[in-house]
Amino acid sequence: MGTILLHETAGTAMLLLLGVGVVANAILAKTKGNGGGWLMISFGWGLAVFAGVYVAYKSGAHLNPAVTLGILSSGATEYAPGIPITVGTTFAYLFAQLLGATIGAILAWLVYKKHYDAEGEPGNILGTFSTGPEVRSYGWNILAEVIGTFVLVFIILLFGGTPSGLGPLAVALVVVVIGASLGGPTGYAINPARDLGPRIAHTILPIPNKGSSDWSYAWVPIVGPILGGVLAGLVSNAFI
Repeated sequence: MGTILLHETAGTAMLLLLGVGVVANAILAKTKGNGGGWLMISFGWGLAVFAGVYVAYKSGAHLNPAVTLGILSSGATEYAPGIPITVGTTFAYLFAQLLGATIGAILAWLVYKKHYDAEGEPGNILGTFSTGPEVRSYGWNILAEVIGTFVLVFIILLFGGTPSGLGPLAVALVVVVIGASLGGPTGYAINPARDLGPRIAHTILPIPNKGSSDWSYAWVPIVGPILGGVLAGLVSNAFI
């Protein structure tokens, strides 16, 4: 339990610190990277995953409830070497991932506090923390998240496990290509903790002009990635 809580919290915090940070740099007012564009964001998130995986390698570096639940649905007996799949370990992963995501988003806010204070567009502020659809249509939005998360978790499961060699880099590149190719409709949460933790941070942080946290949409980047992860776990049995 200690390994799970320490490494998943720290790894997911690193992921969100760098992920929220790259979006903040790209879209907030008066930043050095303002206007950096979608590819900057996609590569930034991919490399954020790369960093987070190394921090959390002892717990298997799930960093994502969809990955945890995908492993569970695949019929595996361990989440990582020496960590059995039980009700307790499952909830430990989910709790640590959400906690780490919230902490990481808060740390990114601290780095960019003056830029958040100078930003007058609520949509830009929320966009650094959480995802949102370009065209709001819940059924299609969920479908986009299901497919994107399926690609992520399915390929992770085919990699076969513990980070070694090019493993973390390979996962990072998968995240980059998902963002570049499938991220347009919803901003590719592909991770319930990645969206929910920062949305909680957006709600509680004292940011001027931040507007709504859009909780009416918040269920989509939770339900879609969970469905995609579980489906990937089930399908992976035919390939492994």
